[in-house]
Amino acid sequence: MKLTHILSFSIAAMFIGCSSPERMEKKEFKIEYEKFTLENGLEVVLHEDHSDPIVAVATLMHVGSNREKPGKTGFAHFFEHMSFNDSENVPRGANRKLIPEWGGSRNGGTWSDGTIYYEVVPKDAFEKILWIDSDRFGYMINTVTDDALEAEKQVVKNEKRQRVDNAPYGYTDEIIRKNLYPEGHPYSWTVIGSLPDLQSATLDDVKEFYEEYYGAGNATLVIAGDINVEETKQLVEKWFGEIRKGPEVEKPTPMPVSLENSKSLHFEDNFAKLPELRMVYPTVEEYNEDTYALNVLGQLLSGSKKSPLYQVIVEEKKLAPNASTYQSSSEVAGEFVFRVRANAGVDLDSIKATIEEGLIRFETNGIDENDLKRIKAELETNLYQGVSTVLNKAFQLVQDNEFGGDPSYITQTAKNTQAVTSADVMRVYNKYIKGQNYIMTSVVPAGSLDLTVDGSEEAEVYIEEIVANVESENVTRGEVGEYEKTSSKYDRSEPEFGELPLLNAPEVWTSSIDNGMQAFGIENKELPLVYFDLTIKGGHFQDSLDKSGTASLLSSLMTEGTKSKTPSELEEAIGLLGASINVFSTSEEIRISASCLTRNFGETFDLLKEILLEPRWDQAEFDRLKQSQLTRLKGREASPTAIASTVFNKLNYGPDHVMSYPVSGTLKTVESVSMDDLKAFYELNFSPVVANFHVAGNVSQEEVMGALSALQEEWPSKDVQLASYNLPENSNAGKFYFIDFPGAKQSVLYIGKLALSGMEDKFNEVGYANEKIGGGSSGQLFQTLRIEKGYTYGAYSFVRQMTEVAPYTVTSSVRANATLPSLEIIKDMLANYADRFTEEDVEVTKNKVLKANTRAFESLGAKLGMLHEISQFGKQANFMEQEQDELTSMTLEDYQKLINTHMNESEMFYLVLGDGATQLEEVKKLGMGDPIILDIKGDPITQ
Repeated sequence: MKLTHILSFSIAAMFIGCSSPERMEKKEFKIEYEKFTLENGLEVVLHEDHSDPIVAVATLMHVGSNREKPGKTGFAHFFEHMSFNDSENVPRGANRKLIPEWGGSRNGGTWSDGTIYYEVVPKDAFEKILWIDSDRFGYMINTVTDDALEAEKQVVKNEKRQRVDNAPYGYTDEIIRKNLYPEGHPYSWTVIGSLPDLQSATLDDVKEFYEEYYGAGNATLVIAGDINVEETKQLVEKWFGEIRKGPEVEKPTPMPVSLENSKSLHFEDNFAKLPELRMVYPTVEEYNEDTYALNVLGQLLSGSKKSPLYQVIVEEKKLAPNASTYQSSSEVAGEFVFRVRANAGVDLDSIKATIEEGLIRFETNGIDENDLKRIKAELETNLYQGVSTVLNKAFQLVQDNEFGGDPSYITQTAKNTQAVTSADVMRVYNKYIKGQNYIMTSVVPAGSLDLTVDGSEEAEVYIEEIVANVESENVTRGEVGEYEKTSSKYDRSEPEFGELPLLNAPEVWTSSIDNGMQAFGIENKELPLVYFDLTIKGGHFQDSLDKSGTASLLSSLMTEGTKSKTPSELEEAIGLLGASINVFSTSEEIRISASCLTRNFGETFDLLKEILLEPRWDQAEFDRLKQSQLTRLKGREASPTAIASTVFNKLNYGPDHVMSYPVSGTLKTVESVSMDDLKAFYELNFSPVVANFHVAGNVSQEEVMGALSALQEEWPSKDVQLASYNLPENSNAGKFYFIDFPGAKQSVLYIGKLALSGMEDKFNEVGYANEKIGGGSSGQLFQTLRIEKGYTYGAYSFVRQMTEVAPYTVTSSVRANATLPSLEIIKDMLANYADRFTEEDVEVTKNKVLKANTRAFESLGAKLGMLHEISQFGKQANFMEQEQDELTSMTLEDYQKLINTHMNESEMFYLVLGDGATQLEEVKKLGMGDPIILDIKGDPITQ
């Protein structure tokens, strides 16, 4: 079977009432692809895109957790993990180690309905990725051993601990699934499954799952990027054509559910600091004609400042910082979700009552046609953004082919959404929401049962007990298994690299306007999209210590209206253009960021200018945003990772440095911030002399400078005094700190010291020196702690690029009862890193970084990031070529000197956040003396 198609979507006139005739034109975007089917049933979709010398490969298996059986849950996700380990013709661990070393990236994901494996590599590694991907697909099952099985169980258990057990509201999904879907329904258990099921999995179970579902006839393969279609067909036949077809797998049919009664449940969450209410209504499956109206309904109920739930819950009652409603469709059923995480101490009965009040308002007031226009305008931009990289194109093609039966189904999605009317929205509201039964969850902080909805029942949740020194969890992958290799008519050994692609850095233009603002741009005509931003130096760094969070609050307030527009009017003006404008503060700048269709660049820029120059200073909005920020800060106290990260910064910078404080401030500092503080910050720090404009996309330098010319007179320059701080002496070298977080299933580890600034000549070289130990999944930390030991889901090290000196950071979240051995491994790696660095490591690092650079500028966001590096750190437009020369000239002695200077273990301190009852005595065996006990704010606790 062979089909050649053009995937295209047309966005017809949907801007009725707008002044610009240009926006009434019908636009069409095309993705050409070719589809064919191998004799073994594998469906293949190829797309040529020569914009960058890279290739994306995505394989979607039509098997998710919905194929599992009760008592054997979590298998689809577990099998995804197993697939990345060994296969017959690829060395053990090569998938995670070699692909990054080839300059690529790789990962996988499992959800209720499917499992996807994907890679993006420089084109010279294209055949290598077909070799490694096909071997994982068709030749891995014989290599699985009992030891490897037990080791991977620990990795998956760590993932569950990190994402579910150690996370606030982590159990909510389990509670909803158990109660929304009847026993035995394929969505009645979570994707990650239950730990008892996982722990009892056997080698025979794994092989049975593979035999049933991992055949070529149950998958789609998409290859997108810098390929030749005819040559690629031959390669696909060679590498994938011999994979067994597998048994016929029946496609799931819709299994919608209905509830006889509503059910209200509650759960006391040891990690949550804020009460949260969810109401979940059963609806319809993906690709059902009602999903499009339900998606629109979700946006109408809570997606704007005019929406009824936002008005009642956020603005009028001030019960929560936001509310969300959305349709979530899967292959055989769907859900419509109401979700509100309330302010601290709010009774969830009041949240439920205000949701009901908001729905009555929706029924009474009906639908504003302008809101429908806004949603459809935003759709157009989202459609283009959704196919803006070769990997995104691959994702879209592979999902629509496997689940929709048509790679070009995005065309129908666009048409179906455009066709939604107000009557359609009210119809689905009345059919699925009004007067219908639902599952409601009240998840509250431990000890706060009084905040739950009256009459709710306690939810049943399995909670793992962490026990120190569990021998069954101390496992390794063991020896490579013995097996008879599957025969093949092809040589399935590793192919050679293709021709090395040249670095294809985009051309950068620079300019300025007379008020002192600099402009940096990259013109790219592939899509009718433009990304741009205006950055103002300072940001959080300009906050006073006692009012930390001021820049963050100001940034939030700037999009809450202008002098001539109310908050809802500004939001609507942006939405009708299909644009987005956001303002946020980072450690060292405030950024006004925007994206839009090319034809709307001028009008979107005008709105950005209005936001910049004409703030509204709305006191009511300030009060709401301040309360929202306080609520989020309270919520951070429930996150072990957020707590550990904040304390790590405090220990590095000391109490008298602004970097000791989060960008969003603390509960104490934000409480003291007033509207006058925001006005003073704006007056003192907003000036074109500390501003830069960056733009990437389908717009010329001439058009950009024409738009910027309006700022020349409207935004006069003035001097800005940028803050500076003295760095503390390193008094923490060799110290060990511990934060007790009772009941933590994992320990969060932070190790490091202040290293260097992004302005320093050696910054890039330190990054190169770090690649071997902490640079992604090929780094020693990841390879040892996750792959070899199964202690963690991930382990990394890095130095952030900042103007201020940044710390060298080593971090991981490890299984609680593996805290001590993890620390011992990290300590040994760091202490001996320079001595163990070899000439081979120099070559591997050079090749890894050079080849990764071929992928560095594909997306518009990446191009914008390149411009930021030039403006913020004073780099030349050709800085990538300069840095490559720097890399290739580095010697082994250079690496060792950098490690000893900036990554010296003897100068580092260690911070552990974990369960003190089980881990405190254990970590004392590390040999660094008794830990200094800190509270969650980083202050010492007197014993």
